[in-house]
Amino acid sequence: MYRAGITGKVALVTGAAQGIGAAVGWAMAEHGAQVALVDVNDRRLDRLASELSAAGHRAAAYRADVRDSAAVDAVVERVERDMGSIGILVNVAGVLRTGPLVELSDEDWATVFAVNTTGIFYCCRAVARRMISHGSGSIVTVGSNAAGVPRMHMAAYAASTAATSLLVKCLGLELAAHNIRCNVVAPGSTDTPMQRSLWADADGAGSVIRGSPENFRVGIPLRRLAQPADVADAVVFLVSDQARHITMQDLYVDGGAALRG
Repeated sequence: MYRAGITGKVALVTGAAQGIGAAVGWAMAEHGAQVALVDVNDRRLDRLASELSAAGHRAAAYRADVRDSAAVDAVVERVERDMGSIGILVNVAGVLRTGPLVELSDEDWATVFAVNTTGIFYCCRAVARRMISHGSGSIVTVGSNAAGVPRMHMAAYAASTAATSLLVKCLGLELAAHNIRCNVVAPGSTDTPMQRSLWADADGAGSVIRGSPENFRVGIPLRRLAQPADVADAVVFLVSDQARHITMQDLYVDGGAALRG
């Protein structure tokens, strides 16, 4: 079933080469959007664009590093020239550096913020400027439930996603008069390459679901990891007309792990 308000629109998705970003790309296409897939991984990006095209969808790959302001501006201009006005922006690009805060390097800290916060600022700014002139749009940023819950050995990641969450809400307030909505989807542990990189052994998923008392981390009440499609479904809802009166919100998709009331 199509969600109203997506069909025919141009949707730009960053971090689209794998994981949640690829799932969002598929979901946007399956609901009738023209999808501009943006990432730094050329090989995976081209493969996804080919798969979507073979399935009868309109999709194109655009290589850009969200840490580069000029590159972001250039890719947004190219997308609008090739496909038309961007009606949907989904920020998924993100990186993770783990370790005790006292052992994090300057490079680790800078890289995490460059992608997870500054990169999203660049993308939002470039697209929002154009959405204002069009008089409508929807922006969804995929963050993390770590933005609202302290995590051991994840200080840079948690801080960057927390900063981005407030950035998106401030942007949503500024853009509301232009009929542009801005929201955050905050996943918990999701079965992606990033998540699997944290696992120490074959029982990684089970350990995440059970939780880790020694690290002050509860498990997942729903007793399962999220799949990328679970997060993509939340994104689809928020960019659709069914969410037309929702802006400046965090939607946690974490099986209850954050214990938010």
